[in-house]
Amino acid sequence: MFFLIFLNSCSSSSPGGNNGTGTPLPTTPTTPIPVLTDTEAMDQVQKDAIKYFWDYAETNSKLARERYLTDDPSFEANIVTTGGSGFGLMSIVVGVERGFVNRTEAVSRLTTALTFLENADRFHGAWSHWINGTTGKVIPFGTKDNGGDLVETSFLCQGLLTVREYFKNGTAAEQALATKADNLWKGVEWDWYTKGENALYWHWSPTYGWEMNFKLEGYNECLITYIMGAASPTHPIPAAAYHQAWARNGAIVNGGSQYGIPVIFNYNGATGNVGPLFWAQYSYLGLDPTNLTDQYADYWVLTQNHSKIINQYCIANPKQWNGYSDKCWGLTASYSRNSDGSTGYSAHQPNNDLGVISPTAALSSFPYTPTESMKFLHYLYDEKKSSLVGIAGPYDAFSPHYNWVTPRYLAIDQGTIAPMIENYRTGLLWKLFMNSPEVKQGLVKLGFHSGKYNF
Repeated sequence: MFFLIFLNSCSSSSPGGNNGTGTPLPTTPTTPIPVLTDTEAMDQVQKDAIKYFWDYAETNSKLARERYLTDDPSFEANIVTTGGSGFGLMSIVVGVERGFVNRTEAVSRLTTALTFLENADRFHGAWSHWINGTTGKVIPFGTKDNGGDLVETSFLCQGLLTVREYFKNGTAAEQALATKADNLWKGVEWDWYTKGENALYWHWSPTYGWEMNFKLEGYNECLITYIMGAASPTHPIPAAAYHQAWARNGAIVNGGSQYGIPVIFNYNGATGNVGPLFWAQYSYLGLDPTNLTDQYADYWVLTQNHSKIINQYCIANPKQWNGYSDKCWGLTASYSRNSDGSTGYSAHQPNNDLGVISPTAALSSFPYTPTESMKFLHYLYDEKKSSLVGIAGPYDAFSPHYNWVTPRYLAIDQGTIAPMIENYRTGLLWKLFMNSPEVKQGLVKLGFHSGKYNF
């Protein structure tokens, strides 16, 4: 059972003044709204976000539902998301480590989830973006997107390797779980997804083949896909794929800056600026950018600058949205609201700022901008908890300008909160993932250096 500590706040007060006779009314003692300490606030938001993957998991597979609508809980109840499930695996590891989740129950739950993945549809080892949690069959993400999704698979494998490393020296049940995780990730045919080129491609379909033709080129959220491909002991990709396709033969580097802060890389679709903040998060739940360099970048400077630029952009607030401030900031992909009142989904960033704040953006940036992220965390939990925080943590998106909040959750947004805050607090997931021998070998193969992990 997942136990939450609810920190309720209440206040009572009476107006000052007098009763008309000049005698002041007796004052009622006030109970101040409790303000959480930094530690309490981080504990609380981690517990809340983990709940998405524990209390609201897909009931059969125990993996992550794509979304959860508090106003319509049965909506798409059987759609499992592959990448979000990878984030969920890492969130549960955090829950175990912090004592928020019972370890034995977690091992049982994770064993069920990994057994489901063993029997689910795979396409040259890769899983589809969406899986039917009841049957294990692919649910098309789009007409031609009905086969393997290598990027989602790489997010899942990042989680599988973390699970393996965390449980590999434990009880017999834990070691069996670690072996399952190991076998699953080793079954991915990364080399198939090169099409024989020095590149990786996002999709392959048994009916449409390579028709989607989405080459993975930097910079976006897909760095981890190349690292997992290079690290594979069974189906590795050549280093040339990373340098020629991902790094665009060096053209990934960009000399621009925003607010006096270098952008470092050429962000896809936002040359000279930065993209949505999930690009600094999805690949880095396991991949530790601290003291990590290659010929193209210092990855700590890259990711920290990304977060700082988004923070500075929201403070500058060039579009003059109501509510943006140093404590209410953060742009990334999430549910969204349009100016005509309709709602949808959008990848918010400086070049696509719709007045919508996505809580996961600032919260999952804790390692990079701890002071700025802490301000946002306290804003959420000390000032706005009753309206912006629900049954599984902060709601996916809100807009002070439109006085709008969506009472909904997305796995890929909730799933980065607990891991990235934990990486800020203890570096737990970074240490697990980076100390995996295959990951080290893969990074060395691609030309990375780490002053922290000595390679």
